[in-house]
Amino acid sequence: MNKKGLTISVVFEAQSANYGEGMGNISSLKQLSRGDGNSYTYISRQTLRYSLIKQLSWDNTPVKAEGSGEKTVVQFSPEASITDYPEIDLFGYMKTSKGKTGGATTRNAVVRLSHAISLESYKADMEFLNNMGLSKRIGVNNSLAQSENHKSYYAYTVTIDLDRVGIDTDEKGNVEEIPNGEKAKRVMELLNAIKLLYRDIRGRRENLNPVFVIGGVYARKNPYFEGKIRLKKNYLNVDMLKEAINIDNDARENTMTGYLTGTFSNENEIREKLNALTIDEFFTKLIKEAESCYE
Repeated sequence: MNKKGLTISVVFEAQSANYGEGMGNISSLKQLSRGDGNSYTYISRQTLRYSLIKQLSWDNTPVKAEGSGEKTVVQFSPEASITDYPEIDLFGYMKTSKGKTGGATTRNAVVRLSHAISLESYKADMEFLNNMGLSKRIGVNNSLAQSENHKSYYAYTVTIDLDRVGIDTDEKGNVEEIPNGEKAKRVMELLNAIKLLYRDIRGRRENLNPVFVIGGVYARKNPYFEGKIRLKKNYLNVDMLKEAINIDNDARENTMTGYLTGTFSNENEIREKLNALTIDEFFTKLIKEAESCYE
């Protein structure tokens, strides 16, 4: 396998898609601060993973609780194998057995997700909430709450170690490997799920479908475009992406882009300098290239 790594960086538009710990009756969005003095909301990689697993119906891997009392930890069942369960094949596992010496058995993730970080800063918008509709039915005072609100473009990166899909080694050195056709099928299903991803939150269904995507299948397992997507006043920084593409021959020869018409203000520049395909064309080509690695 000459090409061992797949990486794509995805941009989507969403609103208030991941909350953290709140204070009192205020629900706070997950956010971080940068040196430019602004705050940016983010959707955690755990949240993205959860949504992908649910939509792929891969959330059936058996789990069990180990330990007792406050030290109880829920982990994947020691009997669960990558042959039967794509979730632990692609996203890794930690397994511990009672009485086992030498620590836990682990599998590093084959598919790695970054947080989806907003490309537009958070300006402390708040939403005022109440349950007046229900309260009026029985003539009681309604409850009040506030919720942070932010609509933005978000960017995240996915990397896949294509040469590790469907291959596992247990603590005794026994190798478990699934057929190449099944390896290709799992990668194809994952990429299609990313293409059509959504998230259910607080009675809403947020569309996380890509409006821009860049990446490809490479000899190196490098997340070439992580942190390289910048947006200012709805203009995508194309020159930064061009320089990232030209970092070496591997990236230059194998990078593609996909773009949804009408998204950014410098659409002509995106099409001319990045040779942008449609989103569907991008994923169709990407899936074919990934599948060819297993022929």
